[in-house]
Amino acid sequence: MINEPKIVEITEITVETPTIKTFKFDWDMESLGRPNPGEFLMIWNFKNEKPMSISQINDNEMSITVKNIGKFTSQLHELEVGDQIGVRGSYGNGFNNSFEGKNILAIGGGVGMAPINAIATDLIKKGNNVDVVAAAVNKEELLFVENLEKLGASVHPCTDDGSFGFKGFATDCTADLLKDATYDYAFVCGPEIMMKGIFDILEDASIPAQYSLERYMKCALGVCGQCCVDDEGWRICVEGPVFENDKIKRISEFGKYRRDASGVKY
Repeated sequence: MINEPKIVEITEITVETPTIKTFKFDWDMESLGRPNPGEFLMIWNFKNEKPMSISQINDNEMSITVKNIGKFTSQLHELEVGDQIGVRGSYGNGFNNSFEGKNILAIGGGVGMAPINAIATDLIKKGNNVDVVAAAVNKEELLFVENLEKLGASVHPCTDDGSFGFKGFATDCTADLLKDATYDYAFVCGPEIMMKGIFDILEDASIPAQYSLERYMKCALGVCGQCCVDDEGWRICVEGPVFENDKIKRISEFGKYRRDASGVKY
């Protein structure tokens, strides 16, 4: 749906890590629509607009969790409670809750834990058994571990440097878990090279999964074609950002390359 940004006031800011903050704001679910976990919002700072994952969906309020990685996100990190932002959306194909079984594995790397927090919270509230692999470069950058534990998830933190939890990457931690456990379904979000490794592990274990991809987006409406992927031409903002494993197999660039704003591979 084409719509103008809704101007909202930031009601709470949580400093999650040295580089990541969560911004909470009110959202009228009845009039503006209730997003599904895995969908995204276009955030406007009154200068530019960028897509951001939804990390929390509550009654008439939502949150986005933002890593400070550039000019736009740096400007967001400078905001304070009471400041305003523009919000457009939600958009995209979110996580699909139609699957068989109750034993779920959710895997998030870095700020990819934002949509994982949203879907894991939803699954726990619906009575599923949820294990979460939360990966980060070090202890300080781990996201939502305590929050998910309080909700009832079994969280397996892992850090590249071994400063907390399992020492190694999300792929290593997942492979270690699968030595003694199995799952009916999985949800994955993080750096694409991480997701490619997880994809291979879950395929070998015959565990179906959904993966949340990221690409350069401009319109969020599927018009500009900026976020199309090879070979299918699927638009990440419309057909994605979440794809099930049968479709992931058909995206030839998955885990290999992506394109910059001008369309050049890197």
